[in-house]
Amino acid sequence: MSRIEGVLKTLKGQGRKALIPYITAGDPHPDQTVELMHTLVAAGADIIELGVPFSDPMADGPVIQLACERALVHGTSLRQVIAMIKQFRERDDATPVVLMGYLNPMEAMGYEAFADAAADAGVDGILTVDLPPEEADDVAPLFAARQLDPIFLLAPTTTDDRIRAISEHSSGYVYYVSFKGVTGAARINVDEVAEKVQHIHQLTALPVGVGFGIRDAETAAAVGQVSDGVIVGSVLVDTIARNQEDPEQLKRALEDLLKPMRSALDDLAS
Repeated sequence: MSRIEGVLKTLKGQGRKALIPYITAGDPHPDQTVELMHTLVAAGADIIELGVPFSDPMADGPVIQLACERALVHGTSLRQVIAMIKQFRERDDATPVVLMGYLNPMEAMGYEAFADAAADAGVDGILTVDLPPEEADDVAPLFAARQLDPIFLLAPTTTDDRIRAISEHSSGYVYYVSFKGVTGAARINVDEVAEKVQHIHQLTALPVGVGFGIRDAETAAAVGQVSDGVIVGSVLVDTIARNQEDPEQLKRALEDLLKPMRSALDDLAS
């Protein structure tokens, strides 16, 4: 059982929902990323999605695009991101970490070298935005052999047949994108999300995490009612941008944002 599967099974047994925050590695500075990861855990994170900065993040809106630019200014590379996770594991061997990014850096590093380094560092899952399962034949066996969970995206437009096919190639959880568009939009129709997630649950046994559009405790609780976990990204990355000059204030701001979400999700169990 992978760390991701174990955490999600434990939460399900407790009637609780997963809080899955996303930050971009190297933002605002590579030296701060590991400490920010620990801050997320202290604030209630169950799983961390750590973004690999990329020069052309096509699925992301302006907030995360700028985070990638800030990280790349400091030369943050895929190898450095993996090293950050290895450092994180020195103090935390329990919290699952999912690397989220694009295929090009992995291809440049070499798929086998990447898979070896990720597994050695303590990475648990890989979410490659621009790698559909139909084109993952070169990397899927490498991930499976190293117990790295491949995580794929589902969209509002994904057909039933494709949901089944994606689920067959996935482990850990599937990531449902709550609306058509890029990250960071301020709109989310919870009723539509609820209907779609309920339908997805009929087609896959995997847990369903919902991302895009979750910005506060209210939306986290609303989405948590219908999903197995909520994925929070752009609002955290924007918080980092606004507090990047003061590391201590930045950690407090992230805690102030995440802790009410954690409480709101836990209130659902009661």
